[in-house]
Amino acid sequence: MLEHCAIYPGTFDPITNGHLDIIQRASALFGGLVVAIARSKAKSPMFSLEERLEMMRLSVGSLGRVECVGFEGLLVDLAKERGARYIIRGLRAVSDFEFEFQMGYANKSLNPQLETIYFMPALQNAFISASVVRSILAHKGQITHLVPESVVDFIERRWHVDRA
Repeated sequence: MLEHCAIYPGTFDPITNGHLDIIQRASALFGGLVVAIARSKAKSPMFSLEERLEMMRLSVGSLGRVECVGFEGLLVDLAKERGARYIIRGLRAVSDFEFEFQMGYANKSLNPQLETIYFMPALQNAFISASVVRSILAHKGQITHLVPESVVDFIERRWHVDRA
């Protein structure tokens, strides 16, 4: 296990089984993992930052060494504040690579000590994205196989949505 802290940033709107898979594996590798949830006003999230933080905390509550925080601004500033040397990012498909490649180099240009580590989700989660989950939710479809059980429970309580 590496003793350094890593940050896994994203909007997590909502957290999916793919995100959770990466969190579980990354938390086993590092002395600490900060899951950093971006306010991300530009993306107009379906869920508020507070709701996304609550869903994340419910989903990772049993994992040791995982802290959930909301943030706004540059990721490199948060990494410096938290003493993180590693950024964790997920790659589902080749289409993710170009964007992640640019972001990794942009972060490296702002802080040469930061390394970006890319995780591929488990095969059964490779097709899952938060945007797919939001689309299914908008059409009142079933998401129980795409998100952690705690997220399904949260959405049912908050949004008064029945399990389909």
